[in-house]
Amino acid sequence: MGLSYKRLWKLLIDRNLKKKDLQAMANISSASITKLAKNENVTTETIERICIALKCDVSDIMEMTNE
Repeated sequence: MGLSYKRLWKLLIDRNLKKKDLQAMANISSASITKLAKNENVTTETIERICIALKCDVSDIMEMTNE
């Protein structure tokens, strides 16, 4: 089992936002953006900041995969 952040990237596209926009809105580091892009683990605080910035739920930005 693993995590996928494909939903996050689709949401950014749908809202016409770039990764840099998300970084500024959620006040997260570029290292966190890189980890998300590689489907690596990030802190729950990072996930929370993203959800607050995008006004969405956790399930809107990530999902469990069978990989």
